[in-house]
Amino acid sequence: MNIKKQLKEGLITQNPVLVQLLGMCSAMAISTSISNGLGMGVSVTIILTLSNIIIALLRKIIPNEVRIACYIVVIAGFVTIVDLMLQAFLPDIAASLGVFIPLIVVNCIILGRAEAFASKNTVAAAAVDGICQGIGYTVVLLIMCTVRELLGNGTLMGYQIMPESYTPALMMVLPVGGFICLGVLIAVMQWALNRPKKEKEGK
Repeated sequence: MNIKKQLKEGLITQNPVLVQLLGMCSAMAISTSISNGLGMGVSVTIILTLSNIIIALLRKIIPNEVRIACYIVVIAGFVTIVDLMLQAFLPDIAASLGVFIPLIVVNCIILGRAEAFASKNTVAAAAVDGICQGIGYTVVLLIMCTVRELLGNGTLMGYQIMPESYTPALMMVLPVGGFICLGVLIAVMQWALNRPKKEKEGK
């Protein structure tokens, strides 16, 4: 277990959204406000971490033939808990996120990390991986939410930021705005990751 390496992978080199290209549907759908992004990011991080821990604990017990089904059962249990807690304590966020909280059950990030990492590593390493990948996902959501809310509504967290004379770019809060924002972020990340390789080739 290398915490620094896992954190770097979660944020940059193996970012679940910008590099692995997982969980893009929810990223584009709910990233219209910072409160949505924070709610979704924290929810995914909690579910991802707890699922990784349980799957790592049971990795030697779960039969290989039914491992995916077992992973989904574990994830579904934690999704149900988080969904009910959001409805009880944060009903506004639960209503805003809507169906995307239950859909975390089939989120490729969580299934992918369960299959690729948690099922092959210790409990501690799986827990750190869940936290780091969750942080990477949350950071991308918050960046997208900030850009889309600021340009699309002129606000951040509901507070007016842009001057009154600003005409909101309503396109940014529509699905096309999500595609554009995510596409630009992926392009920037790929450029940043490939730049050192090109510099070495140039030398």
